[in-house]
Amino acid sequence: MGIAIAFFTSALGANSAYASEAFMTTGALTSQPIGHYELCKRIPEECALRSRNIMPEKMTHDFWQLIVNVNSEVNQKIKPLTDKEIYGVEEYWAYPDKAGDCEDYVLLKRRDLMQAGISAANLLITVVRKPDGEGHAVLTVRTDKGDFILDNLIDGVKNWSETEYTYLKRQATNNTGRWVSIEAPTNILVGSVQ
Repeated sequence: MGIAIAFFTSALGANSAYASEAFMTTGALTSQPIGHYELCKRIPEECALRSRNIMPEKMTHDFWQLIVNVNSEVNQKIKPLTDKEIYGVEEYWAYPDKAGDCEDYVLLKRRDLMQAGISAANLLITVVRKPDGEGHAVLTVRTDKGDFILDNLIDGVKNWSETEYTYLKRQATNNTGRWVSIEAPTNILVGSVQ
């Protein structure tokens, strides 16, 4: 229990270096990933959710436990396989039963958290680039203490600014069918000089 509380405290921004970058800065509307577009054609309600109240989720110890548990449970439950291995195509977004790739993990985590009462405005599918240049999808959970990332590559939940990813775009907070660009953190150039 003490370890969970210590981790919870550090994740909430005890490190002041990240305090100014706790929240993503989004830009203009941008293109929707093709896999998401095709998912929306198959399941129109996926892209029809509109949110009037776009206030971030209040971070509490119970909420932290919920997102950590959902991240870990889905990561353990789903076997990582590519869309090519599962469906025979390069890109196919779907809710996984036993196997899936990164966006499938995201969809399942998002659905589980929405079923727990979390607003779609605070559960945003996000497209990133890994350090090796490969594209990847994660779930951004918006809270009043910052934007946290649920990732199938790690069981731990981190603030977005503590990951090694380059953030490209995510769903809009007020419309699950729209996507917005993500602006680079202001400290990115300073960090690369070291």
